[in-house]
Amino acid sequence: MSSDSPLHLSRWLLTALGTRIFVSYQDRVPAQGACLLVSNHRSFMDAPMLMTAVERPIRFACHHYMGQVPVMRDIVNSLGAFPLEEPTRRQQSFFQQASGLLQSRQVVGVFPEGGPPMVSFTQPNTMGDFQRGFAHLAIRAPVRDLAVLPVAIASIEESNNSAVPLRVLSFFDPSEPLFDQPGWHPMVVYRRASILIGRPWWITRSQREQYQGKQAKTVVADLTHYCHEEIASLLRHGCY
Repeated sequence: MSSDSPLHLSRWLLTALGTRIFVSYQDRVPAQGACLLVSNHRSFMDAPMLMTAVERPIRFACHHYMGQVPVMRDIVNSLGAFPLEEPTRRQQSFFQQASGLLQSRQVVGVFPEGGPPMVSFTQPNTMGDFQRGFAHLAIRAPVRDLAVLPVAIASIEESNNSAVPLRVLSFFDPSEPLFDQPGWHPMVVYRRASILIGRPWWITRSQREQYQGKQAKTVVADLTHYCHEEIASLLRHGCY
């Protein structure tokens, strides 16, 4: 599979589903080099829509169960995603895989809200708290000229369906407590959506030097807060 195959597949998928996307501030996307893309997350369509919008293949970190479920596993592999490991090895494995991809000057995509917005029906203009793993990765990864790019996916028109009972997924990933509850895994299909590119945050040598002791927590919190607020602001303008 060529490096552009996930991008071609993403475009084909949106065409097949009849999804229209409108991209704002596309000039903010770094044309080349390492980039850590950070976005809100509600649908299986988020990855292909983001790839189509930024016009670069993106290696997304995805939930562990997506690498276990038949058919879904084939889809995420075709899109170039890398499923996370089980909880005991998740943090170390994520850093190793993502860091290696960034060092090879690729785009790595992360959804720092984690699994909750994917297993419950949420409103298009809402967003949960961000986990801070991506910020630790950005500052620790031995990569020069690294851009952290916040991107908002703002739904304009969508349909909501029930895909599969959550407890069925627990057979494939018993380590995930989110599946140990009644109800169905939702499937959001966008009809029309805006992809709004935020202002990139460039990782500096000074930030890396501050990443030690008590200062490390502050540097990570600043980057996490910036991305959350940038996406939230774009989301408010994009959902209408």
